[in-house]
Amino acid sequence: MPFHLLAQQNKENEQDAEQRFTIDTPASLDFTKEEPVEEKKTKKPKKKVFYGIKTKKGFTRKGYGERVTYELFYYLKKPQLPTSFVRDIYWYDFNRREIVKGSKFDPKKGVLLHGPYEKRLGDVIVQKGIFYKGTKHGRWLTYNAKDSALMDKEKYFRGWPKESEVVYYDPTDRKKMKEIIPIEFGERDGHYYRFYENGQVAVFGEYRWDQKVGDWTEYYPNNRRKKIITYPKEPFNKEVRPFTRAEWNDKGKEVYRNNKMAE
Repeated sequence: MPFHLLAQQNKENEQDAEQRFTIDTPASLDFTKEEPVEEKKTKKPKKKVFYGIKTKKGFTRKGYGERVTYELFYYLKKPQLPTSFVRDIYWYDFNRREIVKGSKFDPKKGVLLHGPYEKRLGDVIVQKGIFYKGTKHGRWLTYNAKDSALMDKEKYFRGWPKESEVVYYDPTDRKKMKEIIPIEFGERDGHYYRFYENGQVAVFGEYRWDQKVGDWTEYYPNNRRKKIITYPKEPFNKEVRPFTRAEWNDKGKEVYRNNKMAE
């Protein structure tokens, strides 16, 4: 696993912490050990091979005259599905002929980005970074188009912002994940996961600006849905209160349904 615990949990509270649904745990993704983009310097780098995977080169072009925007990228040579739980997946859409971002991806409709990426406004670089199987990875830089001044610098590990936290059932073994908490700029933002010890998802939902949004789904250990709690679609909407939209028993039979919709 690419996740590492930064500090030990307080021994006196360790038993209770294992039973609590909390984000106050000293666990974090470790970005100190990044895989090399190319082969070792002693070997001749293989063209269009990144993280040991063969790719193809592509580009997009939009606009006219001085406002032409180019995107230079690489994509997986063989169709693959994303292997992570991240919210933002990037791929090249065959029909739209452009790079698309979303939480769902159909390999029949496009190809995952993998390798260096560069966005230009004319001859000026405005953004550059690298993708790993459809997810942002490593350092991403954004520049001002007027003077090429660095405006923003972010760091990811296979789609997760550098501050994202993970909790394990066994802090010393770090093999069975208990929670993945997406954190960006000090606030929870992105897809949240809680797991059973058998690896099945127990709870799935989304945070935006530190607020729960949309449907949060709870599951039984057999992967059947247990409950859906609906939150406002947009954060900070105090006019809409969370409510239970549906419940099922462990056999999959629906036992409760509320047709109210969150605004």
